[in-house]
Amino acid sequence: MKQILVLCEFATRSGGENSLLAVLPRLASEFQLTVAAPASGPLVTALGELGIEHLCWDVRGPDGGRRSPLELEESLSQLVIQGRPDLLHANSLSMSRLVGRCQALLDCPAMGHLRDMLNLSRTAVRDIASLDRVLAVSDATRQWFIDRELPASRLFTVYNGVDLERFVPAASDGSLADELDIPADAPLLGAVGQLVQRKGWRQMLDAVSTVFASDPDPHLVIIGDRWSLKQEAVLYEEELRQQAGSPPLAGRVHWLGYREDVSHLLPQFSMLLHAARQEPLGRVLLEAAACGIPVVATDVGGTGEIFPGEMDGALLVGLDDSRQLADAINRLLGDGELQQQLGRGGRARAGLSFSIPRAAEALATHYRQLLSG
Repeated sequence: MKQILVLCEFATRSGGENSLLAVLPRLASEFQLTVAAPASGPLVTALGELGIEHLCWDVRGPDGGRRSPLELEESLSQLVIQGRPDLLHANSLSMSRLVGRCQALLDCPAMGHLRDMLNLSRTAVRDIASLDRVLAVSDATRQWFIDRELPASRLFTVYNGVDLERFVPAASDGSLADELDIPADAPLLGAVGQLVQRKGWRQMLDAVSTVFASDPDPHLVIIGDRWSLKQEAVLYEEELRQQAGSPPLAGRVHWLGYREDVSHLLPQFSMLLHAARQEPLGRVLLEAAACGIPVVATDVGGTGEIFPGEMDGALLVGLDDSRQLADAINRLLGDGELQQQLGRGGRARAGLSFSIPRAAEALATHYRQLLSG
């Protein structure tokens, strides 16, 4: 088997790591896979459960600070010597840039994976353009980087996949309402994601506040943590919690933090809210669609590729338009038949375009092409 070394910056499990984990078991039947990541964390635990080899590698030094560019390049060179891969796959934009800088020193082809939509310096563009191939998680992401002068001939779209056997339509069993000690028949609005500004939490809370002001029954459930330690991120979370603690939101917003049981929690929701201000291809949107949960989301990035039509699973609203978001929430709350139609449409859409076999085969095709070329 050909050796594939996948480079991950973090050992946490956010969208990029979960998307990788979803396809690894199928890829492992054809390739010898090794994932290089920090020593411990949820990602490493999951790799062990899947039987995927893990090499300890970290962008941070013993003091916890990020290594210098030269140290990182030397460390990557040693990692490649140790792992002796036939192909190196950088699983994020940051790792794509690092591998691109070192491309000339590597004795194997290298591929990058762009899972974010960020502005890049000319130096960063040059680094990533040095890779043999670059994958984007949506057409919108691909076009974003073409517009920033990455060569179109090296950029390809590969959609993430969602586990259609784990994320399935199911009736609510009432367990989340019991956990929250709220009425069993209370409509639950769910929201999942990191507590960062690009996810549009403030705009979502504004919309939900409008809904709650005239409807005493719904509750909002927020699943996710703040990973960033930057002061601006800390202040942002504090402001969100202060906003959620004021009427009419007070007592009706529930913060669950990071949860491993999202596949169980999603079917407890009447709908999923996603007010992102930027979204390459939201993993939780795929998971909600697979569970048959109707979605209300901002029409940004790759979201319209997941839900190209209204009956494909979601009501899409304009960016930063809290009033339109509130109107869509109210529309769904007042129309049970529409909820069911969207749920069926989302499940069908997930099965058609975002299955794990489809995603794994698309990635394997790029592996084969680079290995044969």
